[in-house]
Amino acid sequence: MTDTVEKTGAHEVAAWLRRHPKFLQQFPDLAMSLVVPRDDGPAASLASYQLEVLRDKNRELSRRLQDLFAISQENERLAVRTHQLTLSLMRQTTAAGTVRAMAAALAEDFAGDLVRIVLFKPIAGLEEADWLQVISRDDRLLVPFADCLREGEPLCGRLHPDKQAVLYGARVEEVNSSALLPLEGVGLVAVGSHDPNRFYPGMGTLFLRMMGETLATALQRFDG
Repeated sequence: MTDTVEKTGAHEVAAWLRRHPKFLQQFPDLAMSLVVPRDDGPAASLASYQLEVLRDKNRELSRRLQDLFAISQENERLAVRTHQLTLSLMRQTTAAGTVRAMAAALAEDFAGDLVRIVLFKPIAGLEEADWLQVISRDDRLLVPFADCLREGEPLCGRLHPDKQAVLYGARVEEVNSSALLPLEGVGLVAVGSHDPNRFYPGMGTLFLRMMGETLATALQRFDG
């Protein structure tokens, strides 16, 4: 009977305190004397417990701010490099120079271990290179890319082996992650990395889209 009364009384006290959260402000000595059990150590006073909780929250907020700051710095860096790429492509006086400038920028400024560009049509003055292929849009080699070409959506992560084989050929084993940018009417642009975490599904593709649109627009100047 006593246990029941005490248990009921405790619940009633807890309910009353929930309805009056400022009660302990009127009795600071009571707040200091209350004991809060801890899972990872001895009991602590309510004030100490609250202080520890606040410190934990501050540490978490500080970590989140640092993450946001790092992301903002990376976005700023990418924005600057994308702008520089745009200027570089617009300065080119030939289609061949435009494609070469794109390949150089991806390798140098965007940390690409293996850059690959597939064009649907040959471009005058663009000599053969290990990063370049010319494959007709209706060639069976491009069947694995049919969906991404139709949707026009960049792909990031570990590509399907069929795509990897077309893009990287004999060096396919060196690539553990890729960013693939389909450009309908132009071709494919891919950046491969030795690092499996360099490109991953779900990562932002805004700057990839911007680069692709810039290349396609720059090449339109030389059509016809």
